[in-house]
Amino acid sequence: MTDSAFILATLAVVLLIGIVAQVLSRIFKMPSIVFLLFFGIILGPEILNVVDTTNFQKELEAIVALSIAIIVFDGGMQINIKQIKKLQRSIVHLITIGVLITFIGASLAAYFLLDIDPGMAMLYGALVSATGPTVITPLVKQIHVTRKISKILEAEGVLNDPVSVILAALVFEWILLDLPGIDAFGSLAISLSMGLILGIVGGVILAYILQNITMITAQYARLLTLTAVLLTFAGAQGFGDGSGILAVAVFGIIIGSSDIAHKESIKEFKGDLVIILLSIIFILLASLIRFEYIINLGMRGVVVILILMFVIRPAAVFASTAGSNLSLREKSFISIISPRGIVPASMVTYFALRMQTLNAPSGNDGVEMLVGLVFLTVIFSVVWPGIFAGTFARKLGVIPMEILIIGGGGVGRELAQRLDKRGENVVVVDTDEENCQKVMELGIKTIHGDGNDLNILEKAGIRHAKYIVATTDKDNVNLLSCQLAKSKFGFSGNMVVARVNDPNNMPLFTEMGIRAMSPVKSTTIILENMIDRNDLFTMCEVGHQGDIIETEISNPKVIGKAIKDIKLPRDSLIVLVRRGDLSIIAHGDTIFQEGDHVTIIGQAGVASEAAGFLS
Repeated sequence: MTDSAFILATLAVVLLIGIVAQVLSRIFKMPSIVFLLFFGIILGPEILNVVDTTNFQKELEAIVALSIAIIVFDGGMQINIKQIKKLQRSIVHLITIGVLITFIGASLAAYFLLDIDPGMAMLYGALVSATGPTVITPLVKQIHVTRKISKILEAEGVLNDPVSVILAALVFEWILLDLPGIDAFGSLAISLSMGLILGIVGGVILAYILQNITMITAQYARLLTLTAVLLTFAGAQGFGDGSGILAVAVFGIIIGSSDIAHKESIKEFKGDLVIILLSIIFILLASLIRFEYIINLGMRGVVVILILMFVIRPAAVFASTAGSNLSLREKSFISIISPRGIVPASMVTYFALRMQTLNAPSGNDGVEMLVGLVFLTVIFSVVWPGIFAGTFARKLGVIPMEILIIGGGGVGRELAQRLDKRGENVVVVDTDEENCQKVMELGIKTIHGDGNDLNILEKAGIRHAKYIVATTDKDNVNLLSCQLAKSKFGFSGNMVVARVNDPNNMPLFTEMGIRAMSPVKSTTIILENMIDRNDLFTMCEVGHQGDIIETEISNPKVIGKAIKDIKLPRDSLIVLVRRGDLSIIAHGDTIFQEGDHVTIIGQAGVASEAAGFLS
């Protein structure tokens, strides 16, 4: 077989295995990285020797460089600078303070415990500073953690990728320069400045073209973007190996922050490419591994990883979330979830190949140790939460009970949106694809199917639900859904709520012990109460100007304090405290206890703000 045919055959095998890994990931509900790395080891030189990269190192380096350019651009494109200001302070701190603590801590641990070159230790610290969104998202969805926690973890995973990439690029360029202090600083500043400039210029030019030239179709926009990314990467690489990575990261951030035509089409196209390229990266990384690399690390390598996961990660999380309204349990769970994925695996593959080609100052021993250590870190950090995160989530009480809404029409959709804004975990089931699409556009989990189908209800998570609300415009569907919830899943009468479209059917629901409301009767009562009634009651009944919210007390800042000592947002009022089976009319001297449920009344938006502060 010719060299070119051999390379193509190898890539074909890699892509096929990548597809198999993605399928297995969906079947077993585990991150695809686990299967990709496993297959990489099996196919590599240590076992079957199907994927042997020794004969085409230069070609492989070009393939990996292409992959890195697109993967890093895709990561940068996930960031919209305009939205960063709106992020929770905890998330901003995690991608700044948290990354810095992880970088310093991991670098020191690797340097002192493994006695490796300082540059390689710092490169390891930079590579493992980022958590992987492609691994985190399946985990939090599988465990069904609270919306607050999942939002923080997913945002951290998306946003700290580019930060880690830029940090790793800086360290990598410094290693390759191998110059004394001031000379290295000067050369580093020049090469990275050029990378920054090229990234900004490339991003601005492409954004301008896509914003102003209307004849560019979605297809041409995708191709033009891909071409621009590769040109920017190649151009910046001429000034230094770290410059290309920095350039495409900045390029991606500019495009992600711009209002351009065909933006979603470009994202979708890049997403498809990234899936293919990740298959190549992870399998090739695993094929680069030699068992002797792992053996040479010994227990000291394992200790470095354990320190990273159980000392450095908690320190980074608790430092970043100090002063936030996260409870101790929530912070503890976030500390447990820190899987490494795309960034360290892809970057270490690229760095290792470049250093081997250029005969980097750190030598082969340092490269081998770095590859082995990153490989072990990815495996440990993915497998650990994959196996134990669910157990810890249950122990720490961060798995919420969901509210399951049957019917995604006007009423169900409005209700879902209001409950979602209140911080509830909401799932909507509907048979109509258009309704499902409208609900998904609100960012709410949606299941397409019949709400009276037991399998669909199971898929929607009815066993984790605290309420089931039937809101369709068909009374027989609503009645059957509530009956199934009670008879098949053990729901009590106060856990099922139904909409009754025909007032004459109200007795049927009442006899079944189902809490129900008739839009016709309710509208009449509200209109009646708007005549000569106090504005406060009218405001809350209509629901457009005000709101009534119940939330659980979990903020350590308010536990043990009296209501009069807590500064709530203006135009909000605590009216009731529910402690177990006891309901307490709230007054200034009422002292909050952990687990109390409080009812807040206030202007629209303000009540939600007050609930967010207390929970």
